[in-house]
Amino acid sequence: MDFQNRPGGKTGGGGVASWSETNRDRRERLRQLALETIDLNKDPYFMKNHLGSYECKLCLTLHNNEGSYLAHTQGKKHQSNLARRAAKDAKDTPLQPAPEKPRVEPKKFVKIGRPGYRVTKQRDQENNQQSLLFQIDYPEIGEGVRPRHRFMSAYEQRVEPPDRKWQYLLFAAEPYETIAFKVPSREVDKSEQKFWTHWNQDTKQFFLQFAYKVESSKPMAPIPPPPPPPPISQIRTGPGVLPPPPPALHPPAGLHPPSALFNPVPPPPQLSRGLSINPVPPPPAISTR
Repeated sequence: MDFQNRPGGKTGGGGVASWSETNRDRRERLRQLALETIDLNKDPYFMKNHLGSYECKLCLTLHNNEGSYLAHTQGKKHQSNLARRAAKDAKDTPLQPAPEKPRVEPKKFVKIGRPGYRVTKQRDQENNQQSLLFQIDYPEIGEGVRPRHRFMSAYEQRVEPPDRKWQYLLFAAEPYETIAFKVPSREVDKSEQKFWTHWNQDTKQFFLQFAYKVESSKPMAPIPPPPPPPPISQIRTGPGVLPPPPPALHPPAGLHPPSALFNPVPPPPQLSRGLSINPVPPPPAISTR
């Protein structure tokens, strides 16, 4: 049989591969790719029996080669059995408490009292911006300790009833007690020129200044002026028609302004001549014995 002159053949090529050979080569390439990503030695359900075939202990299926088993692991049956097994293990396993986080114990030291302080209220003359300057004295501060500060909301403290209109500014430095100042809860201007701190190591004084943002007040709309009176040219005039007189500021002589009462009380009627009204007799005197 001439293998070199077959249709589609090529000298030294071995001829055209059949469909079964192509399919076998494809499965071999897929098996090699799967073995590169999946380690069958770590698969707890993979088992090789005494006949040289492979079994899946989870699904109880038999496979002729490793490629067939790898294809089975990606199927619907194997995946559903894995999910069912994971749910069963989670149900049987008792709940274990979460590991406790490491607790950071606060540093213990002997407090020597509250530091001295001075608060100065300031106002910018140009834009009426309000600011506060704090000066805290720490003459007995610890070696290498720098004072710290922070703003605290009214809902973080437990000393006073919380009020959202106020906030607290805290200063702390060892071995002094932490002090707090109650300031209005308004937006703070955090620009470098308005918000700054300074620690003077020579005089042991800590300075902090912050300013509130200027609240932009909306200007009120001006009241519109009353409409002007119509010009004289628009008043209708003609023969025998006089222009309307100007409004009188005072009533003319002989006329009285109208009363504020709509129904005034009428005067008593006048009696005719010869008639008189008997006066009411006084009450009888009461004798006391």
